Amino acid sequence: MYKRQTPGYDGATSHPDGVAPGRSGASPARDWTATGPARTATGPGGTLSTGGPATAEAGPGAGGAAPARAAVAGNLRAPLTSFVGRDADVAALHRDLAGARLVTLLGPGGAGKTRLSQEAARTTAAGVAPDGVWLAELAPVDDPAAVPEAVLTAVGARETVLYGGGAEEMRAATDRTDDPVRRLAEHCARRRLLLVLDNCEHVIEAAARLAEELLARCPHLTVLATSREPLGVPGELIRPVEPLPEPHAMRLLADRGAAARPGFRVDADAETAAACAEICRRLDGLPLAIELAAARLRMLTPRQLADRLDDRFRLLTSGSRTALPRQQTLRAVVDWSWDLLDDAERTVLRRMSVFAGGCDLDAAEAVCGPRALEALASLVDKSLVVAAPAGDGAMRYRLLETVAEYARERLAEAGEHAATAHLHLTHYRELARANDPLLRSDRQLDAIGRLETEYENLRTALRTAVTERDEQEALYLVLSLTWFWQIRGLRSEARHWSTAVMDLGPDPFAPGAPAAVPLWERCTDTPPPIAGDRLWEARRGVHLVHLACMDMKGELKAWQDPAAQEKLRAIARTYEPGMPQVCRNPGTLWFFAVLLTGQVERLREIVDAAVRTTADRPDHAWEHALALQMRANLIANRPDWDGDAVADAARSLEICRRLGDVWSIAEALCARGAANERAGRFEQAADDYRQAVGQVELLGAHAQRDVLRSRLGAVLLETERPERGERLLREVIASGPLGDQESGPAARIVLASWLGVTGRVPEARRYVREIREEFPAAAFIVFDSFIAGTEALLDAMDGSSAEALGHVRRALSGAGDSLSRTIAPHLHSFLLTVAAVALAGHGGERASDGARCLGAAVAALGEEHVSGVAERRLGEHAESVLRAALGDAAYEAAHAEGRGLPVEEAAALV
Repeated sequence: MYKRQTPGYDGATSHPDGVAPGRSGASPARDWTATGPARTATGPGGTLSTGGPATAEAGPGAGGAAPARAAVAGNLRAPLTSFVGRDADVAALHRDLAGARLVTLLGPGGAGKTRLSQEAARTTAAGVAPDGVWLAELAPVDDPAAVPEAVLTAVGARETVLYGGGAEEMRAATDRTDDPVRRLAEHCARRRLLLVLDNCEHVIEAAARLAEELLARCPHLTVLATSREPLGVPGELIRPVEPLPEPHAMRLLADRGAAARPGFRVDADAETAAACAEICRRLDGLPLAIELAAARLRMLTPRQLADRLDDRFRLLTSGSRTALPRQQTLRAVVDWSWDLLDDAERTVLRRMSVFAGGCDLDAAEAVCGPRALEALASLVDKSLVVAAPAGDGAMRYRLLETVAEYARERLAEAGEHAATAHLHLTHYRELARANDPLLRSDRQLDAIGRLETEYENLRTALRTAVTERDEQEALYLVLSLTWFWQIRGLRSEARHWSTAVMDLGPDPFAPGAPAAVPLWERCTDTPPPIAGDRLWEARRGVHLVHLACMDMKGELKAWQDPAAQEKLRAIARTYEPGMPQVCRNPGTLWFFAVLLTGQVERLREIVDAAVRTTADRPDHAWEHALALQMRANLIANRPDWDGDAVADAARSLEICRRLGDVWSIAEALCARGAANERAGRFEQAADDYRQAVGQVELLGAHAQRDVLRSRLGAVLLETERPERGERLLREVIASGPLGDQESGPAARIVLASWLGVTGRVPEARRYVREIREEFPAAAFIVFDSFIAGTEALLDAMDGSSAEALGHVRRALSGAGDSLSRTIAPHLHSFLLTVAAVALAGHGGERASDGARCLGAAVAALGEEHVSGVAERRLGEHAESVLRAALGDAAYEAAHAEGRGLPVEEAAALV
């Protein structure tokens, strides 16, 4: 059995700068900030990149349930009805969860397993799961292969990315593995969680494999499962969920009966009491059957109800007339309810089965027909549809699991599945299309909430479009959801669906494809169908989304082969700077093709043209703000370019605030912070980053918040109180496993560099080693140069000259790459400075070469370059050890000679 371990638990701490550290599940950071080996450039469209579910307040269930412990984090929803008759079961489950790591609630459909599991989880001791209780509802999952991704989404391990200065544009290229099981294991490995896997029976093998894998790899994880059969995992503790004893069943019938018919009492008279006892007994005390029976009390007396169960009771016990094993208990109850429906009610009920996770009234009317309102009201009364308010206060309607399964069968029998699925697809395509522009407005938060609420329906619509090979519907859905995916950090979703949709049509960048023409309107501005230039542009957009969402472990490497490089060159050739469609997403993602093909000199032309194209069009204010952000980030990183990065970022911020776009406000603040940082205005930069953190917290983008906190920590190292920055960087690193963090690699590189120049090399090496071992992109040429440069710095500061020179040579081999020069134009100077320290230890002519390297490094930086604190300390240390090795006169002569050397010639001295 998986026995419980009880390790120590460290709670989160507060930060004096007012930025909460938090805990976040995210992917590796792309933010290689200035205090690392080099300063970096940023891209325009960023990467397609939510915060985890909100914490639910724990509370005692009505009807004498166990008292609640202190609330813990998680995604359990507050109960909407009383909890009756399971006090002893809850107490037993608390004991089970305290001693075992896998507990399965086992029982037939309708036994109350789901409600019991959530009550036990809600009231569990905080010591069992200090990092939260997370519910993964598997009932909507119809593909066993999708179980890990569904659980990953449920626990909130999402990716979020924010643009900014430095190399943030490369975050699109740095996603970790697509394996959701690995990502789940990384997310849970250092956390003490209680994971509730609800309704495992229809995906039993997938759920069992996942549970066993997570328990083996995550020693502090506890799993509570509900199923109609055991998972069959070693160490599983089975807790049968027995039918309610008669007294408790009667209490349940009394409670639900009074809700259905005000004033109803099971003990109103002797006849009523006898009939109610018969109902409970004949229904074997199964809560769902009792609740369905109670719903009929609106139109039947208890005696009438008991009498009508005669035939159904025989079906419930014999099973001889049951079509499927999982329906042996509840089919008779649902059949009985179905028989009482009129034609309109039956039509609506079976069509409601196409929804995933429920729907609102508009969706029900669009999919189920004009009589949906009247029929829904009746179905709610009959307890076949559950109505509950959503977060925005509007009512949502959903089917109980067994009812939904039953209704899907009826839908297929009626021959209506294809037509109903298409109505569902059409409705949610329009919902996505209508909400996409709102994501760039002051209605952004509402639009995000609406799309999140309906996301399972949107995924179902995408699945329908891809399965039916309906290219236009699929194109519309992907293009309408692209910006939502960006904001909420759903990069893997964007990659998955863009890949699937690319296969539905021709390659728009293949030889012979039509040339791109300027298009001011978005492809999704009007409903489908589209044709001609707009259709081809829509196809290009989906391919660009896929390019921006390449995963770091596999696809980025694949883009380096000759065929892929030719496609990148074809993409780069397709557009001209200033074309309207490349001034907005997803067209701005064209920038990555230009970047990855090393066409550095085109970048300034591209951003200048985008600013000009959008400048005088009020209907393109958002696009103009984006173009200004792009230019600000590039200019801040390239002091040899003319322009005012702070002014561009400030103008972008003004526009974004006028539009009310919270996400873009944060990006503009980040761009201004980067510009101030590069100019040496560190306090102003820190203030910009703090404000940006506040904006992303409004969005609930926790991983994105840590990216900004990492940037803030780096810039605080430059102030008079560097300990604040060091503490913040440690908090970011401690917030979760490296594989979970967007900010993890950047925070480790920055902190390792700082520790190296302040005499704490052993600790610094640990952080660099973590990146080498756990960051999927560590071997890619650009990132390998960053990491090797940091390793060289630590070797040099530790007196390991030979090792330092070896790492410098490795880093220099990648620093000359055109992509590296674009992202980190000062990387050569940093590496030459490290080499100077290492060469000083060799004395003689090699020390003179070190002074030449240092001179070349200083000259390459230029007079306007503002060095970071780690860079300054490294340079000062290099000069000190070289003067000691050579003497002042020889040092000055060699240094002056080096100032006249190009960096490539100086590198040859290493």
